[in-house]
Amino acid sequence: MQRLKALWEKTDRLVIGLMSGTSADGIDAVLVCIHGCGTATKVRQIAFTCTPFSPDVRKRILHVAAGEPATAEEWCSLKTLLGSLYADCCETLCEKAGVPLSMIDLVGNHGQTIWHIPRETIYLDRPLRGTLQIGEDAVIAERLGCPVVGDFRVRDMAAGGQGAPLVPYTEYLLYRDEEKHVALQNIGGIGNVTILPAGGRLCDVTAFDTGPGNMIIDALTEKMTGGKMTYDEGGLLAAGGTVSDKLLAHMMDDPYLSLTPPKTTGREKYGPAYVKELLQMAEALHLPPADTLATATRFTAETIACGIRRFAPVMPDRMIVGGGGSKNRTLLRSLDRLLPDCEILTNEDLGLDSDAKEAIAFAVLANEAVFGICNNAPGATGAARPVVMGKLSL
Repeated sequence: MQRLKALWEKTDRLVIGLMSGTSADGIDAVLVCIHGCGTATKVRQIAFTCTPFSPDVRKRILHVAAGEPATAEEWCSLKTLLGSLYADCCETLCEKAGVPLSMIDLVGNHGQTIWHIPRETIYLDRPLRGTLQIGEDAVIAERLGCPVVGDFRVRDMAAGGQGAPLVPYTEYLLYRDEEKHVALQNIGGIGNVTILPAGGRLCDVTAFDTGPGNMIIDALTEKMTGGKMTYDEGGLLAAGGTVSDKLLAHMMDDPYLSLTPPKTTGREKYGPAYVKELLQMAEALHLPPADTLATATRFTAETIACGIRRFAPVMPDRMIVGGGGSKNRTLLRSLDRLLPDCEILTNEDLGLDSDAKEAIAFAVLANEAVFGICNNAPGATGAARPVVMGKLSL
């Protein structure tokens, strides 16, 4: 308790946020100074690093995340290995920032999502929902000598929520606007949007996963380039193709897009099996790889626009795009055309850092957790009530 007492007494805290997303391409680590908590929270970014997973580590993550056979020994080893890799990233980050490890007050660790069951499923005759993020927080706590908060999603799910999306709470704290309706669209492996009505309260926030973000695009890029590229840099490959109306219509005939929020999705829906089926249909239509990629890129934009039109309580005046997809100019151009009355911006247009945004969210969520402040947004996740998310390793 002495460690927590010391945190509570500080006006400003140095907090590291860690995020590795469904694309499993690497670890985002950000160092921020956080002042206050709750609606008084102020955040200043100090340093950011992104460390790619080695090909072997990424291969094993994607293997188990696709539901492929894995032994208990591998699960144990992968969980511990990721904890060690997260700790390595914290050390690298502090070295870059010129900040001694001993000065770090707290770490917020999202972990690596392996499986997510947002809707009720019967298991051994009992209905349940669940989620699994791995990456041992205790390893990070031991290496850095400070408290670590992780495994955020499970507490929201225990309260009847879907455990996602989690960033709407932090977006409300950091991006709310008295004058404009704001949409915050993250495009990572999965796309998710938060709608902040002008002058609204936390209970007015709407958020949901729009569908695939970069996940399908990345898989097609890797296939198209024979593994030489793992993502379509700047959307240049997609820009060289032509969207297939037939393939796009098939992709848009997707039951997920019609589901009413709260709703979440992930690799279990848009992973290897989905991509395999997509490639089979593209082959039947005699589409060149560039056209298939162009169509998948448009599909991501269409799912975002479709979600906004169907489920946003207000039409946004401004959409701020973050995540890796914010660098895909082909994708952004499609969004601009599909949402002509909405100003499309990136975090960089506002002097912020798209790459660091989700890692910052988990630094803030950890800060809220140690102060005992409820840090979910029930209107976004469907939870029955506000809860304090995150497990603490001291």
